[in-house]
Amino acid sequence: MKDKHTIWIKEKSKQLGFDYCGIARAKKLDDDARRLENWLMKGMHGKMQYMENYFDLRTDPTRLVPGAKSVITVMMNYFPEEMQKPEAPKIAKYAYGKDYHEVIREKLKQLLARMKEEIGELNGRGFVDSAPVLERSWATKSGLGWVGKNGNLINKQAGSFFFIATLIVDIELLYDDPFAKDYCGSCRKCIEACPTDAILENKVVDGSKCISYFTIELKDALLPEDIKNKFSNWMFGCDVCQDVCPWNRFSKPNKQISFTPLPQILNFTTQDWEDLTEESFKHIFKNSPLKRSKFEGIKRNLKFIS
Repeated sequence: MKDKHTIWIKEKSKQLGFDYCGIARAKKLDDDARRLENWLMKGMHGKMQYMENYFDLRTDPTRLVPGAKSVITVMMNYFPEEMQKPEAPKIAKYAYGKDYHEVIREKLKQLLARMKEEIGELNGRGFVDSAPVLERSWATKSGLGWVGKNGNLINKQAGSFFFIATLIVDIELLYDDPFAKDYCGSCRKCIEACPTDAILENKVVDGSKCISYFTIELKDALLPEDIKNKFSNWMFGCDVCQDVCPWNRFSKPNKQISFTPLPQILNFTTQDWEDLTEESFKHIFKNSPLKRSKFEGIKRNLKFIS
């Protein structure tokens, strides 16, 4: 039955729009726990205090789902077909369309509901980025790719422009072999290209130096003056380390209607962003990841890079 259920889950995930699906045995992530603890102790999470919370839950799936036996990892491509105007304030590609949390959370809910119909009684929980789950570790253990020097999960066939989500369940399934090889080799393109030197050696990213941290996570009214002129015109997030990655030559445009870029993101000029009112912002970007920075944050970032 494990064979049958595993095949069914992978086929159903594809029908729901996920590009990849891998499955690993649920177990405590001891090595990851040590790395995460060390990263936090060095303050590389900056003011993202939430990353200190629920430490045990992050590294032990049985704390999230009692009796957990399997971790299903799914990935969805978000690489866009169209890009912004080159001179416009830059926005990370993941934020071109609808907020992925809403899109993927709904699909995970559907997958879990259909699993219960097909397989029978089971307990499970789906997690999309905002919950205490180490998605990239599970993706690697599920054979979907390796973690690159820039901290992103890289798939050998399709690059790194993917959303990753996990579904933890209390049933046995067939498990994929972990992805054992690191194909970054001696390449240092991401390390050398990072505008703020946030990418360190040994696959460590100092989150407190990342442009995405400053433009999205940091809620301070003012950004530090010592990093002015280092943002390379990024207003929301940053894709530099992904754009220079040789493996992203294999990226193909996504097929999700929900991730179709908003016309304003593709076409707004600097002047359009400067003229934007709070009322218009709330209307245009009500379903967009940009709402995470709020209107004040976007205006702060825009002023900082101008």
